[in-house]
Amino acid sequence: MAKAGPHPNYKVHSSSRPFTNRYPQALTGFALLLMLSACSGSGEKEPAGEVAAPGIASVPAEPSPVKMVYLKGGTFSMGAVDAAFPDAQPVHQVSIQGFWMDEHEVTNQEYGRFVAATGYQTVAERPLNPDDFPGVPVEKLVAGSGVFLAPDKPVGLDDPGQWWHYVPGASWRHPLGSASNIAGQEKYPAVHISYPDAAAYATWAGKRLPTEAEWEYAARAGQAGTVYYWGNELRPDNKWRANNYQGHFPDADSGADGFAGLAPVKSFPPNAFGLYDMEGNVWEWCNDFYRSDYYANSPKSNPRGPAASFDAEEPGAVKRVQRGGSFMCSNDYCIRFKAGSRGKGEVNSASNNLGFRCVKD
Repeated sequence: MAKAGPHPNYKVHSSSRPFTNRYPQALTGFALLLMLSACSGSGEKEPAGEVAAPGIASVPAEPSPVKMVYLKGGTFSMGAVDAAFPDAQPVHQVSIQGFWMDEHEVTNQEYGRFVAATGYQTVAERPLNPDDFPGVPVEKLVAGSGVFLAPDKPVGLDDPGQWWHYVPGASWRHPLGSASNIAGQEKYPAVHISYPDAAAYATWAGKRLPTEAEWEYAARAGQAGTVYYWGNELRPDNKWRANNYQGHFPDADSGADGFAGLAPVKSFPPNAFGLYDMEGNVWEWCNDFYRSDYYANSPKSNPRGPAASFDAEEPGAVKRVQRGGSFMCSNDYCIRFKAGSRGKGEVNSASNNLGFRCVKD
């Protein structure tokens, strides 16, 4: 079961993903908040609560069918000048070595190959241990994950629990709950993916998760100082450039970009590096631990994140960086899809707008 709680990339006008703690919403409102705080951190070097993926490295992967793009190394300005993103400041110069990156997010088809080869079970699919939840009725300890469910009328934006719900049975195979499935969605990004789930796939595929600096370097694709990764206009030439939210959040997604909710990968034009969906669609895990103050002391060459995570908003949670925003982001809410902004997530958190892509040296 994936952790649940309010989305940490959420702030009214922050980001948009929930469930950072592995607690069913039915158990406690605090759990739902944790879920939505997929952006917190702790001071542990090796997160004691991070679910392991035993045996994955010993199972050889078939050659990956995912096309990868080689990015030549270079130097760029990392961070955001927007005062709305203090954890992405100061803007600083970073040099990156060359690396390969998946041209799009890992899809259901690709994640399914991994599961079929290894028998891997994601965090959202695993039962909870009653010993970890003393006093909670066993029947409430049901595996599941966080799902965005639009309310049937306009609501205030101060309570994410009005649209984020812990849904029993929700997982990458069943994105909206046990009654749903991914038939016909082979080219959609795999979602409900916790950090250990993403790391396990990367190990199997002979790859790794990107550093935060690699991810931003790839997303900027040579541009600097822009509002969005593609430029300064939300709709250049009157065309949508990413799968974000249009309409009245959270009750009326107009789908003006062609999609209400998730979109298949490669539905929008690639950036100048040939990479798709670096902004919007689903949040993407990075390997770095999250610290809000990391940029003040970040190395100038190939930074790999702090030795431990810490988020003052949730000092007890171990968090990793997430990037790119999702189909829930807009200029009216969840603005952390903008260039240079950072997301964060408790390592065992998952939701239906959280996925990943891989890199290799």
